[in-house]
Amino acid sequence: MRLRRPGPQAAPSSAAAASSSAGTGDARRLAPPGRNPFVHELRFSALQKAQIAIMTLTLFPIRLLFAAFMMLLAWPFAFVASLGSDGKEPEQPLALWRKVVDLLLKAIMRTMWFAGGFHRVAVKGRQALPTEATILTLAPHSSYFDAIPVTMTMSSIVMKAESRDIPIWGTLIKYIRPVFVSRSDQDSRRKTVEEIKRRAQSNGKWPQIMIFPEGTCTNRTCLITFKPGAFIPGVPVQPVVLRYPNKLDTITWTWQGPRALEILWLTLCQFHNQVEIEFLPVYHPSEEEKRNPALYASNVRRVMAEALGVSITDYTFEDCQLALAEGQLRLPSDTCLLEFARLVRGLGLKPEKLEKDLDKYAENTKLKKGEKIDLLEFAAYLEVPVSDTLEGMFSLFDESGSGKMDLREYVVALSVVCRPSKTLDTIQLAFKMYASPDDGCISEEDLSCILKTALGVAELPVTDLFSAIDEDRKGRISFADFTRFADMYPNFAEEYLYPDQTRFESCTQTPSAPTPNGLCTDFSPESTDPGGQPLHRKLD
Repeated sequence: MRLRRPGPQAAPSSAAAASSSAGTGDARRLAPPGRNPFVHELRFSALQKAQIAIMTLTLFPIRLLFAAFMMLLAWPFAFVASLGSDGKEPEQPLALWRKVVDLLLKAIMRTMWFAGGFHRVAVKGRQALPTEATILTLAPHSSYFDAIPVTMTMSSIVMKAESRDIPIWGTLIKYIRPVFVSRSDQDSRRKTVEEIKRRAQSNGKWPQIMIFPEGTCTNRTCLITFKPGAFIPGVPVQPVVLRYPNKLDTITWTWQGPRALEILWLTLCQFHNQVEIEFLPVYHPSEEEKRNPALYASNVRRVMAEALGVSITDYTFEDCQLALAEGQLRLPSDTCLLEFARLVRGLGLKPEKLEKDLDKYAENTKLKKGEKIDLLEFAAYLEVPVSDTLEGMFSLFDESGSGKMDLREYVVALSVVCRPSKTLDTIQLAFKMYASPDDGCISEEDLSCILKTALGVAELPVTDLFSAIDEDRKGRISFADFTRFADMYPNFAEEYLYPDQTRFESCTQTPSAPTPNGLCTDFSPESTDPGGQPLHRKLD
């Protein structure tokens, strides 16, 4: 596969974004981020290690106990104020005692953050009134410390229904009148959107709702695709950007890197932590954006990216699952399969629905016996019209620039995207398409093509691997030879394929069903979610 690195595209102004059309959005080309947005690495100097050791024995336990004490102190106020308020519309105007409780809780929470090292919380811009913007969209979402703006404003959030049963924390959550999402209710996402619409149309009677539209945590190097759930109501939103300008980033909690308790420990061991909260001007959607939540989400994301000075990428949470999937062929950092997955979604194809047809695709492709096809034939094969997105996908496989591609490579790449952790299933499918009908074997050239496509790279040395598998020196190997070798040497990829290349290291403990790990779960209806799979919270 050919590695493509299109140049970054600057985020337009809000006025330009509001006037952009869906067609323009489809035609745009976004740059893959320079770093994997789902990975965070920490390296400490000798001095920093010494500081952490000293702080662990001195300030850390004091800060931890004080934070726990402040939460206990807040609990009775939140408990009394939330009695009998479930599902009821807030009283207008608020009673004096409720205003006092609100101020007390904000003060207690601010004191807790101060004790934890967040001595300065810089606020820029003006928070809109509930009558101006019911929904506040926050990005980038990178840590559970993103709860700071929630506690400072006492805005509502979207939370899983199980959170209300957590002792102490559940009471504090209920006080801010969250929108609960129930995993056991199949219709919960639709009800959540309806509830947000109802609150949005209450003329400011309900607290504002803070939503993290990325749906998962990243390392803040770019803004990934926004989920459309927050934009489905079609009401004005206020974008809010978060920054953590600290010399050492102990804040970020991503899918690969320090775990939740380690992040808490390291952050409380810092003398000083900073956070900046910037309220951007309220974004008023155009009529076209009201009809198209995905366009609305995309344009708001561009405005926020411009304010942050970072790139935007169409990588999604589902790409995180692909990049960090466990398997014998783990994707290297320069893979273009993430770009391929994005283009697949851009064509309206859903990998989870295509998986069951992979064998059928392989059989149809095998009949072509390696014959290459052009763009029009590729469009006919996929039953989609020719578009910029299709041309982008076609160019990934047109390595020579001849205007021809091998359809077998597309099926191999699709198999990896559909089932990233099932390495041998993809290799077996590839053998069916590439193997000679006479002996069921493939050559070294065939193996090179298969593995380059499965890893999404342009160059890959396979001579040593092929020689190790071909013990009889026949110059050809079968799938049985490959599986026997893979069973004997399960880490063959690290030794033979990319011993010196940077790649995504696997997590020490990978969740069986990874999902967004933030305060705000995704509640977008299934029809607008490219992944389509039910999500579960991180084990941490």
